[in-house]
Amino acid sequence: MGTRDLALGDRSLFYLNYKWMKKPEQWQIGAILVIGVLAVSSAAIFIRLSMGAAGLKGVDFSLFIAASRLILSALILVPLWRNIKSDRASGKAYYYAAAAGGCLALHFASWITSLSFTSIAASTILVTTNPVWVAMLSWLWLKEKPKKLVIIGIGVAFLGGIFIAIADKNVVGVNANPLLGDLLALTGAWMASLYLLLGRQAQAKGLGIGQYIVIAYSTAAIVLFPLPWIFGSGYVGYPYLVYAYVLLMAIFSQLIGHTSFNWSVRWVSPTIVTLALLFEPVCSSVFGFLVFEEIPSLLVLVGGVGILLGVAIAIIGQNRVVESRNIEQP
Repeated sequence: MGTRDLALGDRSLFYLNYKWMKKPEQWQIGAILVIGVLAVSSAAIFIRLSMGAAGLKGVDFSLFIAASRLILSALILVPLWRNIKSDRASGKAYYYAAAAGGCLALHFASWITSLSFTSIAASTILVTTNPVWVAMLSWLWLKEKPKKLVIIGIGVAFLGGIFIAIADKNVVGVNANPLLGDLLALTGAWMASLYLLLGRQAQAKGLGIGQYIVIAYSTAAIVLFPLPWIFGSGYVGYPYLVYAYVLLMAIFSQLIGHTSFNWSVRWVSPTIVTLALLFEPVCSSVFGFLVFEEIPSLLVLVGGVGILLGVAIAIIGQNRVVESRNIEQP
């Protein structure tokens, strides 16, 4: 598959039809995953650059960024609305997809706001703990009791979170309220976890990935659309650079980054894709150092390693549960 097809073609970008595609080489899958991680990791940098260009931060401006990112992404997806109907999908599938979009909106609103109050390293590390919460929610909602390895991973991740909270509580400067920022980042992780579970249900009930993305992204955009006005910021009057950064975020972080993972999960285990996502906080921290000279403290780094290790253990434990069930099936 050529680069032009990946970037421009409806089918290659949003994967509405896989039948004509040949399985790529392993190095090609790895390259797309790397591109996805780098693209998603750029979001925190574009957010901080937007805040710097506008000279603003806080809830109102963060909601403007979150809403604008989803609105632009949804507008790019408008041509795909003609394929929204599915003969295989039940009515519940559309409700699940819309609910997932609402969770996605809350995810972006809380996580982007967290970057006004805490460090890039702490925010991106905490927001990528969603595999742990997915395991817990699956236990409570879907009655999928986690194995001991998953529980151990959750415990290790929580310990890492405590280290980050201790490290951030006395930080001053750009991180105005690090504990609040950490809580908002965790809220973003919780909403992302619900988004993933609802999305899985929507697709299990018949929606294709392209149809699901259109509904979820558009719903998120609709939910976020009035919030900047409600909180007093609106959409106009910012420097041109702000709009440029938000557009780059929609293209790179949202469409290229997320689409890369959607493409990769077609060819490799979802566990591998999720493990690749664990490198997002690492890449974001490196970008933060290169662009802003933001150096995470030792405790943040220790806590980050603990969280990433705990999430990895939880993912491996959850994957073993899935594999054992597949083996037991006739």
